[in-house]
Amino acid sequence: MFEYTKKILIKVSFDKSLFKKELSKAMLWLKNEEKHMLKLWCLATFGRHYYDVIFEVFKKVH
Repeated sequence: MFEYTKKILIKVSFDKSLFKKELSKAMLWLKNEEKHMLKLWCLATFGRHYYDVIFEVFKKVH
């Protein structure tokens, strides 16, 4: 599911609300270790544009 989630996030990265929605959905089915890896990947890949969204979604997880 981790790789699938990355593909989805890349595809919806043109729209902030879609990105947030898909990232939030991913939190429901990923394992804790995958969530941590996803956070690091998201920050490296989309941190410049969606830093606030990434931290908002992951703040709710912990």
